Order: sequence, then C-alpha cells, then structure tokens
Amino acid sequence: MSGLSFTAIDAWWWPWVFILVAGWLANDMWRFLGVAFSGRLTEASPIFTYVKAVATALVAGVIAQLILYPTGDLAATSPWLRLASPAIGFAAFRLARQHIFVGVAAAEAAFVLGWWAGV
Repeated sequence: MSGLSFTAIDAWWWPWVFILVAGWLANDMWRFLGVAFSGRLTEASPIFTYVKAVATALVAGVIAQLILYPTGDLAATSPWLRLASPAIGFAAFRLARQHIFVGVAAAEAAFVLGWWAGV
C-alpha cells in the first residue's frame, strides 16, 4: 500500500469510509477551532466582522450564480421568475419586520407557484 488515498484499498466500502473521514476532518477541524477561540472574540471585533462579511459575500455569490447562471432544471425556468422570487422574499422579509423565515418562505412559495404556473 503506497499511502492512504482514495484508491489505496480495493474494497467496496473504502471510498465511503475515505469520504466520511476526509469530510469530517475538513469540516469539524474548523468547528473545534471555532469553539476553542470563541470565548476570546466579541461580536464587534475586527476578525469577527471580517469573517461575517466573507460568509455573507459567499452566500450572496452563490445566490447570484443560481439566479444568473443556473444549471440543470433551474436553467429551464424563466429569468424573470428567478429574479422576482428573491425580490418577493426580500419584500416579505422587510414587511414582516425582518423575520427571516417569512422572507425565505415567501421567496420559495413565489418560485414554486411561478414554476407551477409556467411563468
């Protein structure tokens, strides 16, 4: 065996174990570090503000990519439906005094109803 790699062991279960262990290590390492250092951070600290801004930008980028450059079944939907659904969700979010669940539910309902109606 020349090391621990995806193809190191020729067994049906090995890829599943490799994915589980590699996925667990890649994700939980950051969670453990976050717990270890979270007691020393305040919400107004520069590092926390930076991390929050990066996380928000990543989510916004993914949403923009889904709206502007969809793939799969989403590509078959109307661009107007993909643009109107988040706008409706944002309006509902603001009207509901910034209640996140209302905004997400409204955007999802608008998209599903528009898709079902063939918009």
